[in-house]
Amino acid sequence: MHFDAGYFFELLLSTRFLSAVWIVVAVTAMSMTIGIAIGTVGGIVMTSPLPWLHPIIRGYVTFYRGVPVLVQIVFWYNGLAALTGGAINLPAMVAGVLALGVNEGAYMTEIVRAGILSVDRGQREASLALNIGYGSMMRNVILPQALRVAIPPTGNEVINTLKNTTLLFTIAVPEIFGTAVDIYSQNYKYFEVLCVIAVWYIAIATVYTGLQRILETRLNRGRRGLYA
Repeated sequence: MHFDAGYFFELLLSTRFLSAVWIVVAVTAMSMTIGIAIGTVGGIVMTSPLPWLHPIIRGYVTFYRGVPVLVQIVFWYNGLAALTGGAINLPAMVAGVLALGVNEGAYMTEIVRAGILSVDRGQREASLALNIGYGSMMRNVILPQALRVAIPPTGNEVINTLKNTTLLFTIAVPEIFGTAVDIYSQNYKYFEVLCVIAVWYIAIATVYTGLQRILETRLNRGRRGLYA
């Protein structure tokens, strides 16, 4: 087998792939923003003294964790339009971001819930003894501590969402994998193109991992300062 190194490096930094890389980064960032927002609300509700809401959140989590992500993507893009008789016809990018974001919200709900439950119960009792309201207690006492526990698994979810962006090629979003498919279907240089895909995804994941470690270091430094 002959590996065309020249073509590989030319393609690696080509405008076409760089554009696809930015789309992947943007889709991942927007999807995780939606997922974290939903997950934070869901996690708080699941640990709140509102038991009548718990089955609703639990049902949401069970549904979205059980249905394959590809099925969810196709639903938001094609199924929603069919369901509404064409009244709601989302652009591919919007459908992809919503699909990944709402799906990610189910996983983030469990992560936030676990983070909240990891905080010592004495913190809640002390807050109640000081007549601190529930909302203020969550915002100023519980969530800041839960954040440290939630960051590592959230990092894993960012990487999973990043890799799930490859599924968006099924609805014609010009992300990295979809761009690659268009290229190697024309020139049949599968190995070189697949290597480019691997390099870019590893590069993005590595950069994010570095940023996450910096954030964790700063949070841990602040925690050490409190107990110094």
